[in-house]
Amino acid sequence: MVATDKARGVVQAVSGPVVVARDCPASMYELVRVGHERIVGEVIRLEGSSVTIQCYEATDALAVGDPVERTGMPLTVELGPGLMSSIFDGISRPLEKIATLSGSVFIPRGVDVPSLDRERQWYFEPDPALSVGRLVTGGDWIGSVQETPLILHRIMVPPGTMGTVEWIAPSGWYTITDTVLKVSHQGVSKALSMMQRWPVRQPRPIAEKLVANTPLITGQRVLDTLFPCVQGGTCAVPGAFGVGKTVISQALSKYSNSDGIVYVGCGERGNEMAEVLRDFPELTMSLADGEQVSIMNRTLLVANTSNMPVAAREASIYTGITIAEYYRDMGHDMSMMADSTSRWAEALREISGRLAEMPADSGFPAYLAARLASFYERAGRVKCLGSPERTGSVTVVGAVSPPGGDFSDPVTTATLSTVSVFWGLDKRLASRKFFPAVNTNISWSKNIQALEPWYDAHYPEFPSIRQTVRQILQMEEDLSEIVALVGRDALAESDKVVLAAATMIREDCLQQNSYTSYDAYCPFLKSMLMLRNIVLWYELAQKAVAEVDRDAGATSASNRLTFAGLRDVQMDLLNRLSRMKFLEPSMGDDALRRHLDALRDDIVKSFRERDWALTA
Repeated sequence: MVATDKARGVVQAVSGPVVVARDCPASMYELVRVGHERIVGEVIRLEGSSVTIQCYEATDALAVGDPVERTGMPLTVELGPGLMSSIFDGISRPLEKIATLSGSVFIPRGVDVPSLDRERQWYFEPDPALSVGRLVTGGDWIGSVQETPLILHRIMVPPGTMGTVEWIAPSGWYTITDTVLKVSHQGVSKALSMMQRWPVRQPRPIAEKLVANTPLITGQRVLDTLFPCVQGGTCAVPGAFGVGKTVISQALSKYSNSDGIVYVGCGERGNEMAEVLRDFPELTMSLADGEQVSIMNRTLLVANTSNMPVAAREASIYTGITIAEYYRDMGHDMSMMADSTSRWAEALREISGRLAEMPADSGFPAYLAARLASFYERAGRVKCLGSPERTGSVTVVGAVSPPGGDFSDPVTTATLSTVSVFWGLDKRLASRKFFPAVNTNISWSKNIQALEPWYDAHYPEFPSIRQTVRQILQMEEDLSEIVALVGRDALAESDKVVLAAATMIREDCLQQNSYTSYDAYCPFLKSMLMLRNIVLWYELAQKAVAEVDRDAGATSASNRLTFAGLRDVQMDLLNRLSRMKFLEPSMGDDALRRHLDALRDDIVKSFRERDWALTA
């Protein structure tokens, strides 16, 4: 298509990814094609007849006088069957298709490949509730496509579209551009296909925002029990280089109870994204009938590495959240992993500097907090548009990479003021190979109160267990200074019990080995029962020490129960407590409960048989 003069402009200046064009009457955030190679760009500033464009591809060899072509539309993403199990770049171009066409491992500049395959056919099943003459509006189900074994893709009326049904396609095989529904509104007929487009910067509309009250089960005990996140919540995972941000993001992608995962590598190192692209297709999960399927059946990857143009980082973030919202509108619970938002913020800082904007703290633009907040606000549990009535959610987990692990960094500070969960990673724990390296003293969650109804319905004993565990860890923190000064032997016997319980909680429960079948993923039931047994032993040990101390009196030191005596007599029991994590989750909830309930009964029995206590 040859553009008219009104749709063309001319390059006036080039500064890295920022291009200034004149005589180009474009709109704000309009998509344009720059230069003879038609590089993809987006208008970010209007000044009279001049526009400022941020380019999503390398601007090498661009020259003053090169053409700038308007497209008349904003940066959009194609939505329809074929998204799941795909790999895109930051502006939603399919990398596998580009590699096939170009025959190269590099992306040619200006390549224009549609996101979705126009030739692949899908088996479309019309919705049984739909009939000719019925009024439909945005969000109504038209039919369904079994996109993958894990994802039932609901074909919906695009938002903003309404009319009376004139024709419905029968069951059969169709491409995404074939007409599957015709509607008429005010005498105008419109054909709808299985594909729709949506501007990435505009949140998709919803009927109502709801309170998130279901936990996001991650399979990591420290996260699920002490700092839970809800489906539809927002979570920040800040930490220095090498502490495990990417590992946690990938663990959530592999094992969380979400229906689908959108993993966005936002400016990450190429080797990390290469590891994701290599490992994810090989990972499997079990269906209800026991069949093993690849987790790529519920995963979409947006690969944007650090050597790609910085402006594309912003596009990758918005592309990922828009796709997650699309699946949310079907009624799915989606999770989006952004790794990492610090790279996006660095791109904002570079673009802002080239635009000569007034810098704020550390050179970041003054609108950094507003941009981050507008992104995280697109998460949430919602009542979807259209019929049938349904709910869906988008959970956003954003990794943050503050320089040197300094949590006072402007990006970390702005993020923590927005999110509801903070998983702070500690470099000291990471250096000890402690995974997940979550510092329990600085991490927090604002979702505890919202999850109380869920706990009451499924695990009514858990809130008190969690509170006791938090108290034990806090007491250990307080005692650590005393131990550093006078040593562990100078502590009271009750304090030694506290330290022993805290050690069991940290090393035998909160620490996990992702390379093992028993510890890579932990069901919530197993996590809760493990903590329950440790808390039970702690409470009974404290009572035993206190009772013997009181009965024996200050003058009967020889009859006093010491922690050393308790440990020697209960050596086998303590060993069984430390080995709880070796129970395989594959044995099922009933078997896990039987084994851990039997251990609980043995703990109670050991403290009831108290004759040994007076002679220990």
